[in-house]
This record gives sequence, structure tokens and C-alpha cells, in this order.
Amino acid sequence: MQFMVEAVAVSGLGGVLGVIVGVIGSWLAVRQLEMEFVLSPDVIALAFGFSVVIGVVFGFIPARKAARLDPIEALRHE
Repeated sequence: MQFMVEAVAVSGLGGVLGVIVGVIGSWLAVRQLEMEFVLSPDVIALAFGFSVVIGVVFGFIPARKAARLDPIEALRHE
């Protein structure tokens, strides 16, 4: 449970930072190109959700594998 909370927190923080950087970068790009800036909440939610899912999945798989190892064998391979 602790791992899942940490994975969601780290992935969520990364997703928020990614959305902020993406929105600012898009705004700067459309400003330079003299286009209209359109902000789509659906696309932002999709990007954030994708970030969280990828972070949790690719964090959970190695943690599950490590949890199934014998502790003595795991320490011997370090």
C-alpha cells in the first residue's frame, strides 16, 4: 500500500509539472506564430492520466518482482 501511495504521488507530481510545462510551451509557441491559444481540458486530463498510469505500472512491476525475491538472494546480487 505504501508503494502505491508513493507511486501515485510521484507520478501525479510529474504529471502536474508536465501539464504546466506543456501549457506554457504551447502558449509561447502560439504566441510566436500569432495563432489563437486553445486550452482543452480533455487533452490535459488525458495527458495527466496517462502520466499517472505509466508511472504506477512501470513502478509496480519492478517492486512486485523484488517483493517476490528471497531477501538473502536479493542482497547477494547487489
